Amino acid sequence: MSERVAVIGAGMAGLFVALALAPTGREITLYERDPPPPDGGPEAAFEHWARRGVGHLRHSHGFLARLENLIAKEHPALLDELRAAGVREFGLVDSLPADLRAAYQAKAGDAALNAMVSRRTTLEVVMRRHAETLPNVTLMSEVFVRAPIFERRVTGLTAVGLRLEDGGEARDVAAGLVIDAGGKGSDAIDALADAGVAIPEEDEACAILYYTRFYRLRPDQAEPRPGSVGTTGDLGYLKFGVFRADARTFSVTLAVPEVEETLRAQIVRPEIYERICELLPGVAPWTDPERAEPITRVLGMGDLTSRWREFAPDGKAAVLNYFPVGDALVRTNPLYGRGCTFAAVEAHLLRDALAESADPAGRLARYSAKVREALRPYYEDMVSQDRASAKRALNGLNPDYRASRRARLAGSFAREGVAAAVRGDPDLLRQALRSFHMLDPPGQWARRPATLGKAARTWIRRRLTRAPPLALAAGPRRGEMFTRLGLSLRADYDRRTWGDT
Repeated sequence: MSERVAVIGAGMAGLFVALALAPTGREITLYERDPPPPDGGPEAAFEHWARRGVGHLRHSHGFLARLENLIAKEHPALLDELRAAGVREFGLVDSLPADLRAAYQAKAGDAALNAMVSRRTTLEVVMRRHAETLPNVTLMSEVFVRAPIFERRVTGLTAVGLRLEDGGEARDVAAGLVIDAGGKGSDAIDALADAGVAIPEEDEACAILYYTRFYRLRPDQAEPRPGSVGTTGDLGYLKFGVFRADARTFSVTLAVPEVEETLRAQIVRPEIYERICELLPGVAPWTDPERAEPITRVLGMGDLTSRWREFAPDGKAAVLNYFPVGDALVRTNPLYGRGCTFAAVEAHLLRDALAESADPAGRLARYSAKVREALRPYYEDMVSQDRASAKRALNGLNPDYRASRRARLAGSFAREGVAAAVRGDPDLLRQALRSFHMLDPPGQWARRPATLGKAARTWIRRRLTRAPPLALAAGPRRGEMFTRLGLSLRADYDRRTWGDT
């Protein structure tokens, strides 16, 4: 008899679980507390789909090349449906600065760098419609999962089903496997604690907040041509990015460190948000009112924490027949656009672990080991970058702060050496993108002798020729930005130094 699988949640993680496990012949039921998408396809979903469980539904999303490669390999029919729905592909040539495009020559492997660009709602609604066509997959909407049901057995604590609330009525459903794709708000950890099982975890605040607005190109307008200044950047007090999407839409996300309280309080005002975009050379052509019009308000997102949970510490399963996927297992800073890719990779690693062993404890141990090997390096890299960004932002509050000579040289080499070399060398850009898109280990490309040599030559040449700093091209320094916005430059520093008095 095939194992019955109960999946908590039918968001991206739950849908990837259904896609990964459906070919195995298991009977899979997804229980989702939110209503199904409205009729009308991607546009209706973007305008009207109510998803209380996905607060970031209408924020910018990045779908990495590793995710597209996985879908192309495992679910080619789905990829065809996504393309038919208007999901576009963004490849290496699209990432090249304008002056390098004419000389671009394709190489083997460049197609692997193609990444999907669309609104989150478009991707999710197409995936959901596809999953609903699979004969052994059932999606049940507006069903609230109170908690997994665990039993204490001789072999250990075992998941045996779910306790549901459906139409105001409580009921239990049995399952051979319980997959938790309920996201960061999953109650399973509390249920495990009540049963006497503590799951080791590490977490760290991302120390940043996000503010996103969607736009649509006007009927007679096209996307701006790539210029000499990129559409993404990090100014220390502000990170920014333009995210292309489907149906002539795009979004802009402005990310503000937690310590920048003055900027955070003002950025939600549409006139301030638009003024900031106007002052960013790589963003301004996109948000020019003659080119595009806003189609959402400024949407904020906070309470961001990176978290890694271990359900089989030291190779010993803490619970049987229960498997977390997505944010219930690993939660990351959205800045890096890896959440959906992590969930997809985890779902397919779970499929492999289930196929390799029938032993419940062995299955969880194998799954945990596979996830650790595949994703842990990227997680640690993100946390490390977040720590450095938070420190830089805190130092930046003090108008009188001056970094040490060593720190200034290191920063200059990173910006005017490594980053400048990447912008001028398609081969280096290939390597950097392979790391960014999770096709190669994180940061490995930047430590290669050849890369460091090119970066050093670029850095020296730019210093000798007194080339304008790339950082200034990306956007104004904090003092200039605050002055143009009419904000106090010292308020946050004084508040932290002297308190509210």
